[in-house]
Order: sequence, then C-alpha cells, then structure tokens
Amino acid sequence: MELHDLSAGGGVLDQVGDAARAALARYAVSQAATVTLINVSENATFLVDDSGTGRRSILRVHRLGYHSAEAIDSELAWLTALRAQAGVRTPEVIPARDGAGVVHVAGRHAVMFEFLPGVEPPEERLVDGFKQLGAVTARMHRHARRWRRPPGFTRFAWDWDAAFGRQARWGRWQDGVGVDAEAIALLGRLESRLRERIGRYGEGPERFGLIHADMRLANLLDDGGPEPSVIDFDDCGFGWHVYDLAAALSFIEHEPVVPELIDSWLDGYRGEEPFGREDEREIWTFILFRRLLLTAWIGSHQGVEIARELGAGYTLGTCDLAERYLTR
Repeated sequence: MELHDLSAGGGVLDQVGDAARAALARYAVSQAATVTLINVSENATFLVDDSGTGRRSILRVHRLGYHSAEAIDSELAWLTALRAQAGVRTPEVIPARDGAGVVHVAGRHAVMFEFLPGVEPPEERLVDGFKQLGAVTARMHRHARRWRRPPGFTRFAWDWDAAFGRQARWGRWQDGVGVDAEAIALLGRLESRLRERIGRYGEGPERFGLIHADMRLANLLDDGGPEPSVIDFDDCGFGWHVYDLAAALSFIEHEPVVPELIDSWLDGYRGEEPFGREDEREIWTFILFRRLLLTAWIGSHQGVEIARELGAGYTLGTCDLAERYLTR
C-alpha cells in the first residue's frame, strides 16, 4: 500500500497518514492499493484506489476527540437506514475484515465507505438542484421522526449552547479572523437578536430533531440523476430542521441567487412534507446563525484550506449580512 499527497504535512498529517496505513490493513484490499489524501477538515479523507481488484473506496480518518466510537456507529446506523428505508442515496459502509464498521488504529477511529460517482452540483443546475435537495431533506426529516433509533444511539446537538455557549463546538466567533472592535459590537447585536428569535421559535418536535447539519454543496454529489447523493454525515445530530437549509447555503449566503435557491428548496420540501409559515419566517435567522457559527469555525480552523482562503473577507461579509438582517 502506498500513501500519496501528504507532502504538505508533518506532525499531525504524518500521524494521520500512519493511521490510514494501519486502517487499510484491516480491510480486504490488495497489496496494490494506493491511498491519496483528498481533503482535510474535521477529519482526513482519503481515496483508496485498488488496482488489484479494480475497486475504489473512501477512507475517513477521524480527528482526535471529536466523536466517540459509539457516536460514529450511530452516524453509520442512520445513513444506512436512510438508504434502505427512505430512498436517500448515501454511501454504503464497507466493513473491516472482522465485520467492524469503525476500526480503531494508531489512537484514531477510521471508517471506509463505497466510492460514489458525481461532482459538487454545478452552478448552471443550482436552482433545480435546490428543489431536489429540498425534497431529499424532507424525506430525511420524515425518516428521522419515525425511525426507531437503535439502543445506544448517541449524537451531539446543534443547539444554542453548542454554537455559542461556553464550550462552543467550533470556538468563539469573537476569535474569528478580522473580528475587530466594530465587528464585535455589530455581531454581538446580531447574536442577541438571534437568541431572542430562536428562543421564541423553540425546540418542539415538529421543528427540532435528527438532521444532517452540513448539507452544503461540497457534501452533495450530482451524477446527472434525479437526486444528488448525500455524503459526510460526520456532523449529523439534533438540531432545527430549517438549519439544514441554512447549512446548504454555507459560504454563498451573500450571493444574489440565494432568495431563488430558498424558494426552490421550499418548493421541493413542500412536495414531500409541510413547511410552515412560521418556519419560513425564521429562514434568515438560521442562515445568520450558521454564518456566525462559520465565522467561529474559520477562526478555529486556520489549518484548513477553505478557512485560510475565506479569512477576514468572510467576517466582513458576515457583518454586511448582519446589518441587513438587523435593519430589515
């Protein structure tokens, strides 16, 4: 087995590479298999290309301390149930030789998935794609409400405390890149308004439950079929249903096409499940909730390429959106 594309690494990436090598030995792949690093975010994702068998797969090596083995097992249980019971195209989990879904190597957890064809939804199909995405999201929410979760199921929550509490999962937005005194004052007003509106909105079972929580374009695969495949359930957990729409607009919240995308998503969603007017009124509340959360994420993930690229410009855009939200 050969390991490629860790040239930018050293330190943590070397450790991740060691874990990938150790993990691959637990699976039924040939000695000809090569492993290429394709993405680093919360986790490291590798493409496994096995010329000996002609098969490709995806190996995910988990970040230390982000999830327990039980939480990862719970993630895999839901995405497997969605594929089997709700007709949502998710990647199949490839078990290790001993049948385990999660393997434990070099102090880390790792999971192997089938390789699904497709690319991030192209710009020219984005509006139609959001209608498809709305329909898929509605089926996922419906499934989550009805699904009998297996014993021991555990996932974290994307509630207010997880986002902006003392132990904020992605850090404090105040520590974001380019957050100066003026931005702190403006975004502090935004946080107060969001807290007020979300507090009134509440966490009733009709609007809060098990969600994907990261259905942005990078986690969708368009192969030209009727619906995209949904990948990367690593952040799935308990949150507001409308947050899945907000997450789908991650990093493009400022684009002029966003209102059209929202309308298209709602059209698709309402073709499968109700989406109330009160829920609709809070769409921009949750878009700003997510935007503020991502401002914190960029500040705490400067080793990730997209965080470095967005940097202070994303904070500036967050301030612009906050002004519009607060004054509308």
